[in-house]
Amino acid sequence: MTILYSLVGRGKTVLAEYTFTSGNFPTITRVLLAKIPVEDGKMSYVYDQHVFHYIVEDGIIYLCMCDDMSKRRIPFGFLEDIKQRFCATYGEKKHTAIAFAMNEDFGRTLQKQLEFYNGPSADTFAQVNNKLDDVKNVMVQNIEMVLERGEKLELLVDKTDKLQNQAFKFEKSSKRLKEAMFWKRVKLYLLFFFIVALIIFIISAIICGFDFKEC
Repeated sequence: MTILYSLVGRGKTVLAEYTFTSGNFPTITRVLLAKIPVEDGKMSYVYDQHVFHYIVEDGIIYLCMCDDMSKRRIPFGFLEDIKQRFCATYGEKKHTAIAFAMNEDFGRTLQKQLEFYNGPSADTFAQVNNKLDDVKNVMVQNIEMVLERGEKLELLVDKTDKLQNQAFKFEKSSKRLKEAMFWKRVKLYLLFFFIVALIIFIISAIICGFDFKEC
């Protein structure tokens, strides 16, 4: 598999391109650029004997053409590479640059990276990059799980605090209820003793008289 052609564009505007061989690739790619959605994503198209792979990110299209579809890992590894280099070099200028504004400088970068990814070590490099991406994705998933677990722990701690507060309030209410019941019993006992004493006094007064002279 050989990467024959590559470009970086914004919509229909080509910012930089490079080709290893002659052909009508620029004409074909101009038609293809008009059909590529502006939303972020990646896709492959087959046209005649050639395969076009592209990545869209932040409104910029990174595209390459290969002579074989048997390996997608290498061309997409190449596209990820030039995407990072292009963004690091031009930043926000990529959104306002005119046609072929970066062609002189970044065209050399495209040539250099095309030569590398068409070399024997490209597949190994792409595999390492994919493994690094897999590791990064696993780490992101693990971090998300830790954060989610942290949220659950916070919810559990919050519920525990609420239960402790409710238990404390219940304990205070129980103490107040016990004290109220205790004083209620004391009042009942006092009332009972007062009534008994009053009955004894009345009986004694009837028998002995209210001045108790007859007893």
